[in-house]
Amino acid sequence: MELVHFTRLRTQAKKLASRAEDRLGFSRGFVVTLMEAYGADTSLAPVDGVSHTLAREVAREIGELMRSADDDMASYLISTVYTAMLPETYRSQYGIFFTPPGLTSRLLDQAEAGGVDWSTARVLDPSCGGGAFLSPIAVRMRRALSGLSVEARVAHIERHLVGFEIDPFSAWMSQTFVELVLAEDLINLGRRLKPLVVVRDSLLSPESDYGTMDLVVGNPPYGKVKLDKQQRSFWQRSLHGHANLYGLFTDLAVRLAAPGGVIAYLTPTSFLGGQYFQALRKLMATQAPPYAVDFIDGREGVFEDVLQETMLTCYRKEGSADPLQTAYLSILEDGRAVAQVNGRCSLPRDGATPWILPRRKEVGVMADSARSMPYRLSDYGYKVSTGQLVWNRHKDKLFDEWFLGVVPLVWAECVDPAGSGVFSFKTTRRHAPWFLPGPKDSANLTHTSCVLLQRTTAVEQRRRLIAGELPQDFIEKHGGAVAIENHLNMVRPLPGQKPKVSPAALSRLFNSQAVDDVYRCISGSTAVSAYELQALPLPSPHAIEKLENLMEERADEAAIESYIRELYVTVRTSAAA
Repeated sequence: MELVHFTRLRTQAKKLASRAEDRLGFSRGFVVTLMEAYGADTSLAPVDGVSHTLAREVAREIGELMRSADDDMASYLISTVYTAMLPETYRSQYGIFFTPPGLTSRLLDQAEAGGVDWSTARVLDPSCGGGAFLSPIAVRMRRALSGLSVEARVAHIERHLVGFEIDPFSAWMSQTFVELVLAEDLINLGRRLKPLVVVRDSLLSPESDYGTMDLVVGNPPYGKVKLDKQQRSFWQRSLHGHANLYGLFTDLAVRLAAPGGVIAYLTPTSFLGGQYFQALRKLMATQAPPYAVDFIDGREGVFEDVLQETMLTCYRKEGSADPLQTAYLSILEDGRAVAQVNGRCSLPRDGATPWILPRRKEVGVMADSARSMPYRLSDYGYKVSTGQLVWNRHKDKLFDEWFLGVVPLVWAECVDPAGSGVFSFKTTRRHAPWFLPGPKDSANLTHTSCVLLQRTTAVEQRRRLIAGELPQDFIEKHGGAVAIENHLNMVRPLPGQKPKVSPAALSRLFNSQAVDDVYRCISGSTAVSAYELQALPLPSPHAIEKLENLMEERADEAAIESYIRELYVTVRTSAAA
């Protein structure tokens, strides 16, 4: 099948949908026509096919093109046509993003490795979308039940496989794709498949009337969600601050899995270290510890039109807290996922704290050492806060030129993005460099030296931690006060304490490759948060004395990097992580 040709047709379909008065209805009608051309029975479709002449031609061409793809790839590509055509608000509201077949296959393999027996397992996908998991599971069940009669085999699948889906049209797609992969058996029986997919909001109906499951699987929707008082009370055990849809679906999976059952989910990585997920981490560590984690290489090419760092995780309900297997996945052009095994590692004793999991095999030893390191920024005498000044609330106080009374306004670009640790007060056309404080602006000013870190960095960047020391002499030169814009983190001395580590040494530590590698083992989002920085394992303050000496002696960068890395490779302590 020609993917370039398919992509061109999908783009054309998206343009047609964007011009439709009822974009949602048009998108659904288009997919019905496409599915009919693909060979599906659309007699039970919830809407009619599209009537627009050009749209029908494009839909039929895509459907006929899909006949040359295997079932899993065809269902995925057809699903991406649907998502591409949907109104953005509708797509975001319901989290409609479908899973590439290579990741589906890998996750089901990992579930199988965890003991799921397709000939006996009861399986639920509580957010089944277009059937990315239900269809291949039906294929695996059919294969495992090959010794049964056709009637017994289909009846078994109808009793053991179920999906919940909030979007009625996606639910129809999911049911239809399962029918397609079981078409030979259904033709022999002369009947259609009994309904496997239930239209329901899983989070509003969390108590399943289907009993507990041997496997809860899926790619749940993600994004912040507002909960009313009753909902927050129900989900309280996994909440800390803001609620995220995929966190709630993870909690739901624990409720629906049978003791010893497997939970296999594709989710963002943000729960590994984010502050809002600490209750969820504790829940999973105590009630359903993970036994396998796959990190996906890069953020592009996973979900259509979405840039998101993701992972595959398999948990076992009431399982033991044994070291879990980690791997690194690369997605090939043909959609297959290739895994590189990283090794085994353990969760922290306090499961609520960030989970330190290596993203690359060569970082495994450092991650093991970091889990046993008891020192944090507070032990150095520092705390982290966000830059005080929210610039767009003070536009009338920002100026391009200096005059008496203004103070420097420090923006993120003042910290060298190359990670050299160099602070440079820059005046650019993009950002006004001077701030005129008013009588109520004392909270927007900084008077003492600190370490500045950029608050937003991406996994693709050479460095996630980009730090620079704000020197005291710079502050004094400008009258004893500066303003820090809130796209920077400020690592400042604790009130009333003299830090055990100088700002210069702390900045150099943050800018080292070793600390950057360890931070990547914690962070799962583009935000460099105060919570994660304060949870970052660090060498002992005593060990930093030698770093201070190396810096004073102007040792070469290689020697400094080697020393810092050695601290994370050789340091061992019996203290809890």
